[in-house]
Amino acid sequence: MRPFTQHTAALLGGVLLAVLTGCGSSAEKGNTEAVGSEAAAPPTAAGRVAPPEPGLPGMPPVLDPEDIYAADRPGKLSPVVKDFPSRVYVPNTNSNTVSVIDPATYKVIRTIKVGRQPQHVVPSWDMKTLWVNNDLGDSLTAIDPATGKVGPTVPVSDPYNLYFTPDGKYAVVMASMDRELVFRDAHTMKIVKTVPVGCAGVNHADYSADGRYFIVSCEFSGELLKVDTAGMKIVGQQKLPLHGAMPQDVKLSPDGGTFYVADMVANGVWMLDGKNFTTPKLLPTGKGAHGLYISRDSKEMYISNRGEGTISVFGFGQRKVTKKWRLPNGGSPDMGGVSADGKVLWLSGRYNSEVYAIDTESGKQLARIPVGSGPHGLAVYPQPGRYSLGHTGVFR
Repeated sequence: MRPFTQHTAALLGGVLLAVLTGCGSSAEKGNTEAVGSEAAAPPTAAGRVAPPEPGLPGMPPVLDPEDIYAADRPGKLSPVVKDFPSRVYVPNTNSNTVSVIDPATYKVIRTIKVGRQPQHVVPSWDMKTLWVNNDLGDSLTAIDPATGKVGPTVPVSDPYNLYFTPDGKYAVVMASMDRELVFRDAHTMKIVKTVPVGCAGVNHADYSADGRYFIVSCEFSGELLKVDTAGMKIVGQQKLPLHGAMPQDVKLSPDGGTFYVADMVANGVWMLDGKNFTTPKLLPTGKGAHGLYISRDSKEMYISNRGEGTISVFGFGQRKVTKKWRLPNGGSPDMGGVSADGKVLWLSGRYNSEVYAIDTESGKQLARIPVGSGPHGLAVYPQPGRYSLGHTGVFR
């Protein structure tokens, strides 16, 4: 049997079973809206534009300053994952299982029993391991995507969602009900620092282009946090300008200038200038906006509107919604990802016990696949990219 990577090897050694971290709690996420791009770099005394600030030490260099997703082109699989079988891993929160779908046949080929209330399936930073976040089970379950074999289930408090710092040093647990961000060593999973948060429902996040900070959504209090990556501390907090806001998924624009934050109550996407952390503006997309996914050519973003069974397509060049796809007979499109070739958008149907496969060119539904109850943060794997920042697969 192939090893599960350094993370899992350490776990098998029994060193980390009590401390491996998970992600937040069992809550749902918010919707979207936007603010403009970051301010340009200040001119120097000679009138020239100052060079950009250096990235987080140890982080792989950005391939293209104008497109942080340049490594995510269709079929551009790293040597680490190129031989992995193509699969869709679906955590079923109510069934306590993971459904494994063969995307070539649109069939469930395996059902894996995991801990209580699995919320997300998260690729590790080195992309060799998938972590199932068993939220109410207070544990993580490892899956080897090369063989499909299940590794150890490790005790973790309140694992709702899981991210990794861009330098690969730390795992960051979104401990929603514990009201904490927990930084852990990415190899040993030992706790390095626990950061209490003054908001309710930390759940989703994304990093700046230079990796020096990340933006976190707080679903239940309608707030956003700005966190210093190296300092492992909160450096900004703001309330969204809408009563009852429920921010969900967070995604950085390809040019690195704008953070998009989906909001289920605002029914759209907040556009945030992360650098200055000013008040964001709202872009309406649809009822119950929830998940955000970038196209393989970095030209569009797919927004799942869970409350109305639609997907809005946002054009970065046009800075507006250019198309809206409606699922036949409705549905509850939630979390997911884009296929390695960029041709199919996969989304869980949270309240319908199903998964949707959608053609990214036409918006046509290709398949509607029955799975367990309460499907949530599904991972399409493998995907292009050099390393994983976590969640259901954010690669750069």
